[in-house]
Amino acid sequence: MPIASLDEIRSRIGTEIGVSDWILVDQDRINAFADVTEDRQFIHIDPVAAAQTPFGGTIAHGFLSLSLLSRMAADVMQVPDTARMAVNYGLDRVRFIAPVRSGSRVRGRFTLDAVEDKAPGQLLLRHTVTVEIDDQDKPALTAQWLGLIFTSD
Repeated sequence: MPIASLDEIRSRIGTEIGVSDWILVDQDRINAFADVTEDRQFIHIDPVAAAQTPFGGTIAHGFLSLSLLSRMAADVMQVPDTARMAVNYGLDRVRFIAPVRSGSRVRGRFTLDAVEDKAPGQLLLRHTVTVEIDDQDKPALTAQWLGLIFTSD
């Protein structure tokens, strides 16, 4: 994650802070996610049956697309130079908008909405994230993501 001063981070409130690299969501990734989560619905893992649906093939789990936010954030989400640790604090307003077809690439577009002093040595950062699908008009999902940063000051 990029490092910045708290003043630099606060100055970016209300602006897009960056776009992550593309991530391939192939059938191997989808199958592995199905195994780990035990969500083996045919639309995700059975190409023959999924081909008969309006999607025309297998699609990623919505939660798989959502779980990739952590990887995407590593490319662009700034943390203060005084950070000791950052943890996921939760999500608000998650909406799954379009399916991610097997073989597609996705990336995250991050806007910093707010930086709040939660408690001494704790900052709550809220980002709006849009997960885009390569060559698609509609995004896979949008969410407001909350991250809690523990600082040394």
